[in-house]
Amino acid sequence: MVLVAQAALIEGAIAGKVVSFPTDTVPALAVRPPQSDLIFTLKQRSPDKPLILMGATFEQISPYIQGTTEEINLWRQIAQKYWPGALTLVLPASERVPRQMNPRDPTTLGVRVPDCAIACDILRETGPLATTSANRSGEPPLESLAAIATAFPPVLALETTKPPQASGLPSTVVKWTQRGWEVLRQGSVVLE
Repeated sequence: MVLVAQAALIEGAIAGKVVSFPTDTVPALAVRPPQSDLIFTLKQRSPDKPLILMGATFEQISPYIQGTTEEINLWRQIAQKYWPGALTLVLPASERVPRQMNPRDPTTLGVRVPDCAIACDILRETGPLATTSANRSGEPPLESLAAIATAFPPVLALETTKPPQASGLPSTVVKWTQRGWEVLRQGSVVLE
């Protein structure tokens, strides 16, 4: 892994390289959505484990989801209440989502806005990125730049003197269904 300044990391992400930066939960591996297969290869990740689209705002993510006007208004209300934060919403995917983000079920997409100023600054510049925790599949998330550097030599990682404090807990993941929200993974956020 190459440690780079924020401007170089943003430039690398826009160019289609895999990057790593802090979030509010654990450090992320991230790439532009059309290059999602790079993360699956790096992590040796099963295609039945989709990536999450992380953005800086609900508005930035909204072109990647589709629903009725009522559903979108409901999702926006949930986003306003819990974002930025450790809540991933699994919603119907729009045509804009590349199949390689969720190879087994391209009809859905997990979306999130992290509660981390550095991550949101990066995402404002790059646009939404396909993300996952920085670790090999089945192993615990790596929490230090040194560990990420050893595990993933080709990745551009944000060089930061004082990384933000991450919770180390995974996000809560909830899926929208015809009956409402279904909890797929309980993390630090409890949906009311």
